[in-house]
Amino acid sequence: MTTRKPTSTNQRNRQVLDEYCGMTYALHLLGGRWKLLILYKLEQQKRRFSELKQVLPHITDRMLTLQLRELEHDGLVARTVFAEVPPRVEYELTASGHALSPTWKSLEAWGNTHRQATETMPG
Repeated sequence: MTTRKPTSTNQRNRQVLDEYCGMTYALHLLGGRWKLLILYKLEQQKRRFSELKQVLPHITDRMLTLQLRELEHDGLVARTVFAEVPPRVEYELTASGHALSPTWKSLEAWGNTHRQATETMPG
């Protein structure tokens, strides 16, 4: 019996991830420098691309576009296109994206605590 080969890299990655634990799956979805920061900034309000660029000034246009596409594909961000001239696009968290809020709030609290602890360490 032959198995059908996945048609895309994403499908292959998903098949591999299905074999691993939830932590591996979550890290695959959220891994990288920008995804959690994008989600964090979208928790506060819906934002347009230019607004995200403004609150994340060190991200390139290309990287922001790629990360938003991946987050949308993974069901964490919703993209709404308004039928206007010029076109207006807004990004916002989905219910799954909002469910991650306690995760980044915990990371933020840990980061603040760790920073303060290490700043007071001698050496």
